[in-house]
Amino acid sequence: MNAASAFARSSFDVFKAAVDHFNESDGWAMSSHVALSLMIAIFPFLIFAASLAGFLGNETRSADMVELVFDYWPEEIAAPIVREIDIVLTRGNLGFMTIGVGLALFFASNGIEAVRVALNRAYRDEDNRSLLSQRVQSMMFILVVALLILVASILLVLAPDFWASTALKHLLSRESLRLVVAVFVLMLVVIACHARLPGRRRPIGRIWPGVLLTLVLWIVSAKIFAHYVSAIADYSATYAGLAGIMTAQIFLYLMAVVLILGAEINAELEIRNQ
Repeated sequence: MNAASAFARSSFDVFKAAVDHFNESDGWAMSSHVALSLMIAIFPFLIFAASLAGFLGNETRSADMVELVFDYWPEEIAAPIVREIDIVLTRGNLGFMTIGVGLALFFASNGIEAVRVALNRAYRDEDNRSLLSQRVQSMMFILVVALLILVASILLVLAPDFWASTALKHLLSRESLRLVVAVFVLMLVVIACHARLPGRRRPIGRIWPGVLLTLVLWIVSAKIFAHYVSAIADYSATYAGLAGIMTAQIFLYLMAVVLILGAEINAELEIRNQ
C-alpha cells in the first residue's frame, strides 16, 4: 500500500470513528440544541454589540456590524433576519449602561454555553469549572467577539480608499474583501471555541484539522443549502410567515452539525496520537 492510499485509509477510519461517536453521544440532538440557542442569542448579541459600539462612540457602525455578521450567510437566509434586526436596532433603546443590555449580554451568552456543552461531549472532556466561572467566560467571549466585529467593521469602512490605491483591487472586489474579512473573523471565533470553551485547553496545533474542516464544510454546505432554498425548497408552503426564520434555523442546524463533527475529528486524532 503506497503512502497516498495509507493516508486515505487512515483519514477514512478517523472520519468514521468521529461520526460513530457523534451518533453515540447524541450529536444530532446537541446540534438542534446549539442551533436553537444560537438563533435565540443572535438578537441579544447584536443588541449588545450595537450598544457597545455606541458606548465607544461608533453608534453609526451598527448596520456595518450586522452586515459583517451575515456576510457569510446566503442572501436568501440572511435577508429576513437582517430586516427584523434592523427594526429592533432602529427602535430599541441601545444605551450601554442599562439593565436591558445586561440581559442581552446574558441571553447572548446562552449560545456560547450551548456550544461549550456540545464541544465537551465531542472532546470527551469533563468541565470541572463552576457554573459561575463558565458563565463569566461566556459573557467575556461575547464581549471580545463584539469588539472584534466592531474593529473589523471600522476597518472595512476605511479600507475602500486604501484598496482603490493598490494593485490588489484588480484581484479582489470590495464585496469579496468583505467576505474574506467575515470568514477571517469567523475563523478566529471557531479557533477560540475549540481552544478555550471545552474543559481542557488545547493549542492551535492540535485543533487546526477540525477548524479547517469546519470552515470548508461550512462554506460548501452554505452554498448547497442556498441553492436548495432558492431552486427547490418552498418553506413558505409549510411554515407560512415563519418561513424565513425556519430556514435560518435549519441553516444553523447544519452549521452546528459541522462544528461538532470538527471537534469529533480532533478528539479522534487526539486518541490515536496518544
